[in-house]
Order: sequence, then C-alpha cells, then structure tokens
Amino acid sequence: MIINKKLSKLNFVISNKGTVLALFCLLFLLPTGYSKAQDNVPSNLTNTNGEIWSKQKAKMWYNQQPWLSGCNYQTSTAVNQIEMWQAETFDPKTIDKQLGWAHELGFNTMRVYLSSVVWKNDPASFKKRINKYLSISSKHQIRTILVFFDDCWNEESALGKQPVPKPGVHNSGWVQDPSSSLRRDTLTLFPLLENYIKDILVTFKNDKRILLWDLYNEPGNSDHGNTSIPLLKNVFKWARQINPSQPVSSGVWCFGCTEISTCQASNSDIITYHNYGNEINQQTCIDILKVHERPMICTEYMARKRDSRFENIMPLLKKNNIGAINWGFVSGKTNTIFAWDAPEPNKKEPLIWFHDILRQDKTPFDQNEIDFIKKMNGK
Repeated sequence: MIINKKLSKLNFVISNKGTVLALFCLLFLLPTGYSKAQDNVPSNLTNTNGEIWSKQKAKMWYNQQPWLSGCNYQTSTAVNQIEMWQAETFDPKTIDKQLGWAHELGFNTMRVYLSSVVWKNDPASFKKRINKYLSISSKHQIRTILVFFDDCWNEESALGKQPVPKPGVHNSGWVQDPSSSLRRDTLTLFPLLENYIKDILVTFKNDKRILLWDLYNEPGNSDHGNTSIPLLKNVFKWARQINPSQPVSSGVWCFGCTEISTCQASNSDIITYHNYGNEINQQTCIDILKVHERPMICTEYMARKRDSRFENIMPLLKKNNIGAINWGFVSGKTNTIFAWDAPEPNKKEPLIWFHDILRQDKTPFDQNEIDFIKKMNGK
C-alpha cells in the first residue's frame, strides 16, 4: 500500500539494469550475524519469553501449509479499518458473501487490517467481532493474516461516522494506525499500544484460523521516522513476550529504509514483503530475500498499470514456493480500482483497474483473470 512517492521510488523498483541497487540493498538485508546494521536492533527482541523461530521451525511450519494464495481483504462497504470493525458498520453478511466468492476462486488466505481505535473503545466487543469474522472465514476454508499497525494514508482517525469516499481517489478514507497526533507523546501511547497488542495476541495466540500476525504495515512510509522505528522494535518485543503459536512478521517494503528493513527481516519468523513490479523486478527481490533462508510470502502485489498482474506474477511466486497475496478483492468504498497517484474523479471506474478483481455484484473486471486464478489455485 505504497503512498510516499519519495520512498516508493526505492520500494523494490529495480529496473532491468538495477544490479548496483540490488547489491546495495543486499548489504542491508543480510541475516543477523552478517550485517552491521543489525546493531540497530536491540538484543532483547529475540531473548524475551519467546524467541524468533529457528530457520528449521519456520520451514517445517511452512511445509505444512498449502500453497498460500489470496487477497488483502476489506469489505466493499467499508472505507477503512474503523468502518470495517466498529459495531455500527461491521458487516458479517457481506463478509460471508464475499469470502464465499473467494473460496470459489480457490483462495485460502486473506490479509486483514485491525484497528486500535476500535479496540480502545470496547476491547471485548471488538474481539467478539474478530471471532465472528474468523468463524466466517473458517467456514469458507480461509485462514487470515491479521495486521496491527499501519503508516499509510490519512494521518488522523476517530471512531464514529467515517468520511465519504472521494470519487475516483484511491484509498481516500484509509487511516494510519496509530494516528500521527498520538505519536507526539509516546510515554502515553506505547503502554496503550502494548496493552492492545498483548490483549489481541493472548486471546487468539493459539487460534488455528489465524495464519500469521503481520505486526506493522510499511513502517516509515509516512515519515514517522522518530516513532516508526521505536514502535517497530517494540511491537516485535511485545509479540515475543506473548509468544503466539502463529509466526510473526513485518513485510519488507523499502530497500532504502535500511534500519527499518533490517529490523523487519532480522526479526520475522517468515519473511514477508511487498512488490508491485513486473516479473523481472519480482524475481530480483526474491533472489535478494532468499539470503535469509526462510519461507517467504508476498503479502502485497498486483497493480495492473505497473505490469504486476496475475498472469505474470502468480506463476512466478508459485514456482518459487512463495505465498501470493494480491491487493484487493471486491471493488468498494476504498476505490482501489484507481491508481495511487492518478485520481480520476469524473469516472465511475477506470478503463484498466489498478487493484481488485470483482464488482459488488460479483461480475469480474476480466473473466480471463478469473479463469487464470482458478487454474492456478487448482479449481
């Protein structure tokens, strides 16, 4: 979910002639023990009540899974994480219908963002809604990657009525978590977030319906360098103290953000990453990240206008035994059929969708894609 134009240029955007950049990136993404940048990661991240999984444990866990294929999922009726999860707008009927469509395509994994704002208002009810979602997803034989924090899009958020989507504007209502203003007082914020993380993890730490915990989406994307890195380090520490049965990770997304990328890669049980480039770009990233000798899941891909498509990326990921989680499923209030940096406010939908697969009546953007996805998923 890349929005920062300055950072996006470094976000795995490796051209066919990008060998020098690839080698530069490799220096900062070597496993712990090989990179000087590891000094930025506090030792207690892997020496709390829990520890980072061994490579052997990570591989054993991954070998027990089917090939992981699915989408980043947001209900079409919700403009952001808050609207998806708060009591007034939680929509289990739509979730049930749409995850049924996902099952028909052979998808077995969804990546879903949580909300600390909703949790803070009523933790018990929020957890009941998470459980309801997981019951629905399990019915459709889908497991879920749950995401905690996010540095993308609008800086402020609040419970209650959410903004109306801006026509033709990608993710006009999506919100960062935590809000930018709350980061000014980390002495107050971090204990609150620690309670949030630990409450959710304690409740669901042994829930087999959850595939993986994605602790922090694209830290540093919105220039919160003064708090993103400490928060990233702390969320790994808090998760290790609970020691869930599921793996924990944070997706590498920015080769230029050396301290952040090193912390993410060096402390993730399973390497997750984002790539919206073509098959050459994607393979270059795979080759670089293989140095960690851990299983991998691409938790964000598929941007048609950037030549990241199902037809050229899904087979590559499957060939490399890497999980494939594309951005978007059913077109809705997030407007992610429009490109990040190319709003089209006068159009109902663009000629070429950026993300997403289906309309809300289940008709596809491209029937050929549907047929291809089913074939790749063995349907």
